[in-house]
Amino acid sequence: MITAKESNVSASSTFSHEQLLDRLGEVAVRVGLNISPGQQLLITAPLTAVALVRRVTEHAYKAGASLVTTLYADDETTLARFIHAPDDAFDVAPTWLAEGMARAFREGAARMAITGANPTLLKGQDPERIARANRASSKANRPAMEIITQFAVNWNIIACATPAWAEQVFPDLPPEDALAALWDGIFKASRVDVADPVAEWKAHNAALHARAKFMNDSRFDALHFSGPGTDLTVGLADGHLWAGGSEKSGNGIVCNPNIPTEEIFTTPHRSKVNGRVSSTKPLFHQGTLIDEISVRFENGRIVEATASQGEDVLKRILDTDEGAARIGEVALVPHSSPISASKILYRNTLFDENASSHIALGQAYTKCMVDIEGLTPDELLERGVNDSLIHIDWMIGSDKIDLDGLKNGNRVPLMRAGEWVQV
Repeated sequence: MITAKESNVSASSTFSHEQLLDRLGEVAVRVGLNISPGQQLLITAPLTAVALVRRVTEHAYKAGASLVTTLYADDETTLARFIHAPDDAFDVAPTWLAEGMARAFREGAARMAITGANPTLLKGQDPERIARANRASSKANRPAMEIITQFAVNWNIIACATPAWAEQVFPDLPPEDALAALWDGIFKASRVDVADPVAEWKAHNAALHARAKFMNDSRFDALHFSGPGTDLTVGLADGHLWAGGSEKSGNGIVCNPNIPTEEIFTTPHRSKVNGRVSSTKPLFHQGTLIDEISVRFENGRIVEATASQGEDVLKRILDTDEGAARIGEVALVPHSSPISASKILYRNTLFDENASSHIALGQAYTKCMVDIEGLTPDELLERGVNDSLIHIDWMIGSDKIDLDGLKNGNRVPLMRAGEWVQV
Protein backbone atom coordinates (compact mmCIF):
# COMPACT_ATOMS: atom_id res chain seq x y z
CA MET A 1 0.00 0.00 0.00
CA ILE A 2 1.07 3.61 -0.58
CA THR A 3 2.39 4.49 2.84
CA ALA A 4 1.87 7.61 4.92
CA LYS A 5 5.59 8.23 4.73
CA GLU A 6 5.45 8.19 0.92
CA SER A 7 2.43 10.47 0.86
CA ASN A 8 4.43 13.14 2.69
CA VAL A 9 7.18 13.11 0.07
CA SER A 10 7.09 16.13 -2.24
CA ALA A 11 5.70 15.60 -5.71
CA SER A 12 9.09 16.40 -7.23
CA SER A 13 10.82 13.56 -5.37
CA THR A 14 12.23 10.71 -7.40
CA PHE A 15 10.91 7.21 -6.94
CA SER A 16 12.69 4.12 -8.19
CA HIS A 17 11.30 2.23 -11.17
CA GLU A 18 10.21 -0.59 -8.88
CA GLN A 19 8.37 1.84 -6.61
CA LEU A 20 6.60 3.44 -9.54
CA LEU A 21 5.68 0.07 -11.02
CA ASP A 22 4.21 -0.95 -7.69
CA ARG A 23 2.31 2.33 -7.44
CA LEU A 24 0.87 1.79 -10.93
CA GLY A 25 -0.29 -1.68 -9.91
CA GLU A 26 -1.86 -0.32 -6.74
CA VAL A 27 -3.58 2.60 -8.47
CA ALA A 28 -4.91 0.22 -11.14
CA VAL A 29 -6.51 -1.92 -8.43
CA ARG A 30 -7.60 0.76 -5.91
CA VAL A 31 -8.56 3.57 -8.31
CA GLY A 32 -9.02 1.82 -11.64
CA LEU A 33 -10.95 -1.26 -10.53
CA ASN A 34 -11.79 -0.54 -6.89
CA ILE A 35 -12.02 -4.30 -6.65
CA SER A 36 -14.53 -5.72 -4.21
CA PRO A 37 -13.66 -8.38 -1.58
CA GLY A 38 -14.43 -11.82 -2.97
CA GLN A 39 -14.51 -10.60 -6.58
CA GLN A 40 -12.63 -12.45 -9.29
CA LEU A 41 -10.38 -10.55 -11.72
CA LEU A 42 -9.68 -11.43 -15.34
CA ILE A 43 -6.56 -9.79 -16.84
CA THR A 44 -5.40 -9.77 -20.47
CA ALA A 45 -1.82 -8.61 -21.11
CA PRO A 46 1.16 -8.84 -23.45
CA LEU A 47 3.69 -11.53 -22.55
CA THR A 48 6.23 -8.76 -21.88
CA ALA A 49 4.02 -7.26 -19.13
CA VAL A 50 4.66 -10.04 -16.59
CA ALA A 51 6.29 -7.74 -14.02
CA LEU A 52 3.33 -5.34 -14.02
CA VAL A 53 0.81 -8.21 -13.99
CA ARG A 54 2.49 -9.55 -10.86
CA ARG A 55 2.15 -6.16 -9.13
CA VAL A 56 -1.51 -5.88 -10.11
CA THR A 57 -2.15 -9.44 -8.95
CA GLU A 58 -0.48 -8.83 -5.59
CA HIS A 59 -2.53 -5.69 -4.94
CA ALA A 60 -5.74 -7.38 -6.12
CA TYR A 61 -5.29 -10.17 -3.58
CA LYS A 62 -4.45 -7.62 -0.87
CA ALA A 63 -7.72 -5.88 -1.72
CA GLY A 64 -9.62 -9.13 -1.23
CA ALA A 65 -9.86 -10.64 -4.73
CA SER A 66 -10.76 -14.32 -4.59
CA LEU A 67 -9.03 -15.31 -7.82
CA VAL A 68 -6.90 -13.51 -10.42
CA THR A 69 -6.62 -15.13 -13.87
CA THR A 70 -4.35 -13.74 -16.59
CA LEU A 71 -4.48 -14.45 -20.33
CA TYR A 72 -1.27 -13.50 -22.12
CA ALA A 73 -0.84 -12.53 -25.78
CA ASP A 74 2.44 -12.67 -27.71
CA ASP A 75 3.25 -10.43 -30.67
CA GLU A 76 5.49 -13.03 -32.31
CA THR A 77 2.84 -15.75 -32.32
CA THR A 78 0.24 -13.27 -33.57
CA LEU A 79 2.52 -12.34 -36.47
CA ALA A 80 3.25 -16.00 -37.17
CA ARG A 81 -0.42 -16.55 -37.90
CA PHE A 82 -0.45 -13.89 -40.62
CA ILE A 83 2.75 -15.22 -42.18
CA HIS A 84 2.14 -18.97 -42.05
CA ALA A 85 -1.54 -19.80 -41.45
CA PRO A 86 -3.75 -21.04 -44.32
CA ASP A 87 -6.05 -18.47 -45.86
CA ASP A 88 -9.25 -19.90 -44.37
CA ALA A 89 -7.79 -19.53 -40.85
CA PHE A 90 -8.59 -15.81 -40.84
CA ASP A 91 -12.32 -16.38 -40.50
CA VAL A 92 -11.77 -18.25 -37.23
CA ALA A 93 -11.78 -16.91 -33.66
CA PRO A 94 -11.71 -18.71 -30.27
CA THR A 95 -15.44 -18.43 -29.58
CA TRP A 96 -15.07 -20.80 -26.66
CA LEU A 97 -12.67 -18.39 -24.96
CA ALA A 98 -14.84 -15.35 -25.65
CA GLU A 99 -17.87 -17.17 -24.24
CA GLY A 100 -15.90 -18.01 -21.12
CA MET A 101 -14.89 -14.38 -20.63
CA ALA A 102 -18.48 -13.21 -21.08
CA ARG A 103 -19.62 -15.78 -18.54
CA ALA A 104 -17.00 -14.57 -16.06
CA PHE A 105 -18.28 -10.98 -16.40
CA ARG A 106 -21.91 -12.08 -16.08
CA GLU A 107 -20.96 -13.85 -12.88
CA GLY A 108 -19.36 -10.66 -11.52
CA ALA A 109 -15.67 -10.83 -12.41
CA ALA A 110 -13.82 -7.54 -12.84
CA ARG A 111 -11.95 -6.88 -16.10
CA MET A 112 -8.47 -5.44 -16.59
CA ALA A 113 -6.71 -5.00 -19.93
CA ILE A 114 -3.00 -4.15 -20.01
CA THR A 115 -1.99 -2.60 -23.32
CA GLY A 116 1.50 -2.49 -24.79
CA ALA A 117 1.55 -4.40 -28.07
CA ASN A 118 3.70 -3.40 -31.04
CA PRO A 119 1.67 -0.57 -32.71
CA THR A 120 2.60 -1.64 -36.25
CA LEU A 121 3.00 -5.38 -35.77
CA LEU A 122 0.99 -6.19 -38.90
CA LYS A 123 2.59 -3.62 -41.19
CA GLY A 124 2.95 -5.17 -44.62
CA GLN A 125 0.43 -7.94 -43.98
CA ASP A 126 -2.59 -8.50 -46.23
CA PRO A 127 -5.30 -5.92 -45.33
CA GLU A 128 -8.01 -8.39 -46.35
CA ARG A 129 -6.72 -11.00 -43.91
CA ILE A 130 -6.46 -8.37 -41.16
CA ALA A 131 -10.06 -7.29 -41.79
CA ARG A 132 -11.35 -10.87 -41.78
CA ALA A 133 -9.48 -11.71 -38.58
CA ASN A 134 -10.77 -8.56 -36.89
CA ARG A 135 -14.33 -9.29 -37.99
CA ALA A 136 -14.18 -12.86 -36.69
CA SER A 137 -12.71 -11.68 -33.39
CA SER A 138 -15.31 -8.92 -33.03
CA LYS A 139 -18.16 -11.35 -33.61
CA ALA A 140 -16.78 -13.83 -31.09
CA ASN A 141 -16.20 -11.13 -28.48
CA ARG A 142 -19.56 -9.40 -28.95
CA PRO A 143 -21.19 -10.85 -25.79
CA ALA A 144 -18.28 -9.73 -23.60
CA MET A 145 -18.03 -6.36 -25.36
CA GLU A 146 -21.70 -5.65 -24.71
CA ILE A 147 -21.18 -6.16 -20.98
CA ILE A 148 -18.27 -3.70 -21.07
CA THR A 149 -20.05 -1.05 -23.19
CA GLN A 150 -23.08 -1.31 -20.89
CA PHE A 151 -20.66 -0.73 -17.97
CA ALA A 152 -22.25 -3.68 -16.18
CA VAL A 153 -19.04 -4.56 -14.29
CA ASN A 154 -16.03 -2.63 -13.02
CA TRP A 155 -13.23 -2.60 -15.59
CA ASN A 156 -9.96 -0.83 -16.26
CA ILE A 157 -7.23 -0.41 -18.88
CA ILE A 158 -3.63 0.50 -18.04
CA ALA A 159 -0.41 0.42 -20.05
CA CYS A 160 2.88 -1.41 -19.82
CA ALA A 161 5.98 -0.17 -21.65
CA THR A 162 7.40 -2.82 -23.95
CA PRO A 163 10.57 -2.80 -26.08
CA ALA A 164 8.77 -2.93 -29.44
CA TRP A 165 6.39 -0.13 -28.46
CA ALA A 166 9.18 2.02 -26.96
CA GLU A 167 11.31 1.69 -30.10
CA GLN A 168 8.52 3.24 -32.19
CA VAL A 169 7.71 6.05 -29.76
CA PHE A 170 11.37 7.03 -29.32
CA PRO A 171 13.15 5.77 -32.49
CA ASP A 172 16.20 8.01 -31.97
CA LEU A 173 17.05 6.65 -28.52
CA PRO A 174 19.03 3.51 -27.65
CA PRO A 175 16.63 0.65 -26.74
CA GLU A 176 17.18 0.86 -22.98
CA ASP A 177 16.75 4.64 -22.97
CA ALA A 178 13.64 4.39 -25.14
CA LEU A 179 12.07 1.89 -22.76
CA ALA A 180 12.90 4.10 -19.76
CA ALA A 181 11.45 7.17 -21.50
CA LEU A 182 8.22 5.33 -22.30
CA TRP A 183 7.88 4.14 -18.73
CA ASP A 184 8.44 7.71 -17.55
CA GLY A 185 5.62 8.92 -19.81
CA ILE A 186 3.27 6.18 -18.60
CA PHE A 187 3.99 6.89 -14.93
CA LYS A 188 3.43 10.63 -15.38
CA ALA A 189 0.25 10.27 -17.44
CA SER A 190 -1.09 7.71 -14.96
CA ARG A 191 -0.42 10.15 -12.08
CA VAL A 192 1.64 7.74 -9.98
CA ASP A 193 4.79 9.88 -9.77
CA VAL A 194 3.23 12.31 -7.27
CA ALA A 195 3.26 12.34 -3.48
CA ASP A 196 -0.20 10.79 -3.10
CA PRO A 197 -1.53 9.18 -6.30
CA VAL A 198 -4.89 8.22 -4.80
CA ALA A 199 -5.54 11.81 -3.65
CA GLU A 200 -4.37 13.10 -7.03
CA TRP A 201 -6.87 10.87 -8.81
CA LYS A 202 -9.64 11.98 -6.46
CA ALA A 203 -9.00 15.63 -7.37
CA HIS A 204 -8.69 14.83 -11.08
CA ASN A 205 -11.96 12.90 -11.08
CA ALA A 206 -13.69 15.83 -9.36
CA ALA A 207 -12.55 18.17 -12.15
CA LEU A 208 -13.80 15.79 -14.86
CA HIS A 209 -17.12 15.36 -13.04
CA ALA A 210 -17.56 19.15 -12.89
CA ARG A 211 -16.96 19.45 -16.63
CA ALA A 212 -19.40 16.64 -17.40
CA LYS A 213 -22.00 18.29 -15.13
CA PHE A 214 -21.69 21.56 -17.05
CA MET A 215 -22.37 19.74 -20.30
CA ASN A 216 -25.28 17.80 -18.82
CA ASP A 217 -26.80 20.98 -17.39
CA SER A 218 -26.41 22.73 -20.76
CA ARG A 219 -28.30 19.99 -22.68
CA PHE A 220 -26.89 20.88 -26.09
CA ASP A 221 -28.63 19.39 -29.13
CA ALA A 222 -25.41 19.14 -31.11
CA LEU A 223 -21.72 20.01 -31.25
CA HIS A 224 -19.96 21.83 -34.10
CA PHE A 225 -16.23 21.25 -34.73
CA SER A 226 -14.46 23.64 -37.11
CA GLY A 227 -10.89 24.09 -38.27
CA PRO A 228 -8.50 22.95 -41.01
CA GLY A 229 -10.14 20.11 -42.90
CA THR A 230 -13.03 20.02 -40.42
CA ASP A 231 -16.57 21.38 -40.54
CA LEU A 232 -18.53 18.79 -38.61
CA THR A 233 -21.88 18.89 -36.81
CA VAL A 234 -22.42 16.04 -34.36
CA GLY A 235 -26.03 15.68 -33.22
CA LEU A 236 -26.40 14.16 -29.76
CA ALA A 237 -28.57 11.16 -28.98
CA ASP A 238 -31.97 11.68 -27.40
CA GLY A 239 -31.38 11.43 -23.65
CA HIS A 240 -27.59 11.47 -23.93
CA LEU A 241 -25.50 11.74 -20.75
CA TRP A 242 -21.98 13.13 -20.43
CA ALA A 243 -19.52 11.13 -18.32
CA GLY A 244 -15.84 11.33 -17.42
CA GLY A 245 -13.44 10.04 -14.80
CA SER A 246 -14.73 7.64 -12.18
CA GLU A 247 -18.24 6.25 -12.56
CA LYS A 248 -20.46 3.72 -10.80
CA SER A 249 -20.73 0.50 -12.78
CA GLY A 250 -23.82 -1.66 -12.96
CA ASN A 251 -22.61 -3.82 -10.09
CA GLY A 252 -22.48 -0.74 -7.85
CA ILE A 253 -18.67 -0.37 -7.80
CA VAL A 254 -17.17 3.06 -8.59
CA CYS A 255 -14.19 2.61 -10.91
CA ASN A 256 -11.98 4.47 -13.40
CA PRO A 257 -12.20 2.53 -16.68
CA ASN A 258 -9.17 4.25 -18.28
CA ILE A 259 -5.85 5.12 -16.66
CA PRO A 260 -4.84 7.63 -17.89
CA THR A 261 -7.95 9.64 -18.75
CA GLU A 262 -8.49 13.32 -19.61
CA GLU A 263 -11.82 13.10 -21.49
CA ILE A 264 -15.49 13.68 -21.00
CA PHE A 265 -17.64 11.78 -23.48
CA THR A 266 -21.18 11.02 -24.55
CA THR A 267 -23.34 9.27 -27.14
CA PRO A 268 -23.87 11.03 -30.50
CA HIS A 269 -27.00 10.45 -32.56
CA ARG A 270 -26.20 7.80 -35.16
CA SER A 271 -28.25 9.62 -37.85
CA LYS A 272 -27.47 13.26 -37.08
CA VAL A 273 -23.78 13.65 -37.96
CA ASN A 274 -23.02 15.77 -41.03
CA GLY A 275 -20.01 17.39 -42.65
CA ARG A 276 -16.32 16.70 -43.05
CA VAL A 277 -13.67 15.92 -40.46
CA SER A 278 -9.94 15.21 -40.65
CA SER A 279 -7.82 13.30 -38.16
CA THR A 280 -5.23 15.26 -36.20
CA LYS A 281 -3.16 12.26 -35.11
CA PRO A 282 -2.44 8.88 -36.70
CA LEU A 283 -4.59 5.90 -35.76
CA PHE A 284 -2.81 2.69 -34.84
CA HIS A 285 -5.33 -0.13 -35.02
CA GLN A 286 -4.67 -3.84 -34.56
CA GLY A 287 -1.04 -3.46 -35.58
CA THR A 288 -1.61 -1.20 -38.60
CA LEU A 289 -1.10 2.53 -39.17
CA ILE A 290 -3.91 4.66 -40.61
CA ASP A 291 -2.83 8.28 -41.12
CA GLU A 292 -4.34 11.55 -42.36
CA ILE A 293 -7.91 10.30 -42.31
CA SER A 294 -10.51 12.50 -43.98
CA VAL A 295 -14.17 11.50 -44.08
CA ARG A 296 -17.50 13.06 -44.99
CA PHE A 297 -20.74 12.25 -43.15
CA GLU A 298 -24.27 12.46 -44.50
CA ASN A 299 -27.13 11.79 -42.08
CA GLY A 300 -24.80 10.01 -39.70
CA ARG A 301 -23.05 7.73 -42.17
CA ILE A 302 -19.57 8.09 -43.68
CA VAL A 303 -20.04 8.39 -47.44
CA GLU A 304 -16.46 9.33 -48.38
CA ALA A 305 -13.25 8.17 -46.70
CA THR A 306 -9.57 8.65 -47.53
CA ALA A 307 -6.26 8.21 -45.73
CA SER A 308 -2.67 8.83 -46.80
CA GLN A 309 -1.66 5.48 -45.24
CA GLY A 310 -3.80 2.47 -44.44
CA GLU A 311 -6.76 3.56 -46.57
CA ASP A 312 -7.54 -0.05 -47.53
CA VAL A 313 -7.67 -1.04 -43.85
CA LEU A 314 -9.85 1.97 -43.02
CA LYS A 315 -12.37 1.11 -45.73
CA ARG A 316 -12.49 -2.50 -44.63
CA ILE A 317 -13.15 -1.35 -41.06
CA LEU A 318 -16.05 0.78 -42.33
CA ASP A 319 -17.48 -2.29 -44.09
CA THR A 320 -17.48 -4.41 -40.90
CA ASP A 321 -21.23 -3.96 -40.45
CA GLU A 322 -23.94 -1.33 -40.91
CA GLY A 323 -22.95 0.59 -37.78
CA ALA A 324 -19.20 0.66 -38.47
CA ALA A 325 -19.50 3.71 -40.75
CA ARG A 326 -21.35 5.65 -38.03
CA ILE A 327 -20.05 6.94 -34.70
CA GLY A 328 -20.89 5.76 -31.21
CA GLU A 329 -18.89 8.22 -29.11
CA VAL A 330 -17.78 11.84 -29.10
CA ALA A 331 -15.22 12.87 -26.50
CA LEU A 332 -13.80 16.26 -25.53
CA VAL A 333 -10.21 16.78 -24.38
CA PRO A 334 -8.43 20.16 -24.10
CA HIS A 335 -5.28 20.59 -26.15
CA SER A 336 -3.41 21.48 -22.93
CA SER A 337 -4.01 18.04 -21.40
CA PRO A 338 -0.85 16.58 -19.81
CA ILE A 339 -0.51 13.98 -22.56
CA SER A 340 -0.78 16.59 -25.29
CA ALA A 341 1.64 18.88 -23.42
CA SER A 342 4.21 16.06 -23.31
CA LYS A 343 4.51 16.31 -27.15
CA ILE A 344 4.77 12.52 -27.26
CA LEU A 345 2.90 10.59 -29.94
CA TYR A 346 2.35 7.33 -28.07
CA ARG A 347 1.02 5.42 -31.08
CA ASN A 348 -1.46 3.87 -28.67
CA THR A 349 -5.13 4.87 -28.49
CA LEU A 350 -5.32 4.78 -24.67
CA PHE A 351 -2.83 7.64 -24.56
CA ASP A 352 -3.32 9.50 -27.84
CA GLU A 353 -7.09 9.80 -27.36
CA ASN A 354 -6.38 11.63 -24.09
CA ALA A 355 -4.31 14.22 -25.92
CA SER A 356 -7.13 15.24 -28.24
CA SER A 357 -10.87 15.44 -28.69
CA HIS A 358 -12.01 12.39 -30.63
CA ILE A 359 -14.84 10.37 -32.09
CA ALA A 360 -15.26 6.60 -32.22
CA LEU A 361 -16.52 4.52 -35.10
CA GLY A 362 -19.04 1.88 -34.14
CA GLN A 363 -20.62 0.79 -30.89
CA ALA A 364 -22.04 3.37 -28.50
CA TYR A 365 -21.74 3.26 -24.72
CA THR A 366 -25.28 2.82 -23.43
CA LYS A 367 -24.04 4.00 -20.03
CA CYS A 368 -24.08 7.48 -21.59
CA MET A 369 -27.86 7.42 -21.90
CA VAL A 370 -30.72 8.04 -19.47
CA ASP A 371 -33.98 6.12 -19.10
CA ILE A 372 -33.06 3.17 -21.31
CA GLU A 373 -33.89 0.29 -18.98
CA GLY A 374 -36.07 -2.22 -20.78
CA LEU A 375 -35.65 -0.66 -24.21
CA THR A 376 -35.32 -3.04 -27.15
CA PRO A 377 -32.38 -2.77 -29.60
CA ASP A 378 -34.72 -1.14 -32.13
CA GLU A 379 -35.89 1.41 -29.53
CA LEU A 380 -32.26 2.24 -28.72
CA LEU A 381 -31.62 2.80 -32.43
CA GLU A 382 -34.58 5.18 -32.53
CA ARG A 383 -32.99 7.16 -29.69
CA GLY A 384 -29.83 7.41 -31.82
CA VAL A 385 -27.68 4.78 -30.09
CA ASN A 386 -25.36 3.17 -32.64
CA ASP A 387 -24.81 -0.58 -32.75
CA SER A 388 -21.74 -2.29 -34.20
CA LEU A 389 -19.18 -5.02 -33.69
CA ILE A 390 -16.40 -2.41 -33.46
CA HIS A 391 -15.48 0.60 -31.33
CA ILE A 392 -12.46 2.47 -32.71
CA ASP A 393 -11.43 5.92 -31.45
CA TRP A 394 -9.61 8.41 -33.66
CA MET A 395 -8.45 11.92 -32.91
CA ILE A 396 -9.97 15.10 -34.39
CA GLY A 397 -8.93 17.83 -31.90
CA SER A 398 -5.93 20.17 -31.87
CA ASP A 399 -4.94 23.75 -31.09
CA LYS A 400 -6.48 24.72 -34.44
CA ILE A 401 -9.95 23.31 -33.78
CA ASP A 402 -12.87 25.31 -32.34
CA LEU A 403 -15.95 23.80 -30.76
CA ASP A 404 -19.45 25.22 -30.26
CA GLY A 405 -22.50 23.82 -28.52
CA LEU A 406 -25.77 24.16 -30.46
CA LYS A 407 -29.17 24.43 -28.79
CA ASN A 408 -32.49 25.71 -30.12
CA GLY A 409 -30.72 27.56 -32.92
CA ASN A 410 -28.27 29.24 -30.55
CA ARG A 411 -24.49 28.76 -30.63
CA VAL A 412 -22.39 28.69 -27.44
CA PRO A 413 -18.57 28.79 -27.66
CA LEU A 414 -17.11 25.79 -25.80
CA MET A 415 -13.52 25.55 -27.05
CA ARG A 416 -11.30 27.95 -28.91
CA ALA A 417 -7.97 26.78 -30.32
CA GLY A 418 -8.55 23.53 -28.48
CA GLU A 419 -9.06 25.06 -25.02
CA TRP A 420 -12.19 25.32 -22.90
CA VAL A 421 -13.75 28.76 -22.75
CA GLN A 422 -16.69 27.67 -20.57
CA VAL A 423 -16.28 26.78 -16.89
